[in-house]
Amino acid sequence: MALFQKKMDPRCSYCTHSRPLEGDQVICEKKGVMSAGSSCRSFRYDPLKRVPPRPVKADFSTLKDEDFQL
Repeated sequence: MALFQKKMDPRCSYCTHSRPLEGDQVICEKKGVMSAGSSCRSFRYDPLKRVPPRPVKADFSTLKDEDFQL
């Protein structure tokens, strides 16, 4: 899975026009105070604002000792 996909879901939280506010709100240069999950037609993606999800930890509890032998 790539960190930067070609087709991103537009969100105000990682738009070049937005600045974070308290909680789940951002202030947009174009629209004013918006929810971080919303978007508008002026959306421009800024990859430095996006925080990718953390990778899932591997679950080794189901493995046995035989799985590690040659």
